[in-house]
Amino acid sequence: MKKVRSLSIRISDEMRIKLHYIAKYDAHSANSHIIYLIRKNIEEFEKKHGKIDTLDKN
Repeated sequence: MKKVRSLSIRISDEMRIKLHYIAKYDAHSANSHIIYLIRKNIEEFEKKHGKIDTLDKN
């Protein structure tokens, strides 16, 4: 089973409200929308720079 970790972030109230608005519009929770955005960003990065080796952990 994959280990799932928690990540805490600091954002302004305005950004938080807008994030919840967009997530609700797309029928997602804010958390699932953030995961979607992160996956999209990783995919775009790897297309440009190549696959990230997850064995090389930081």
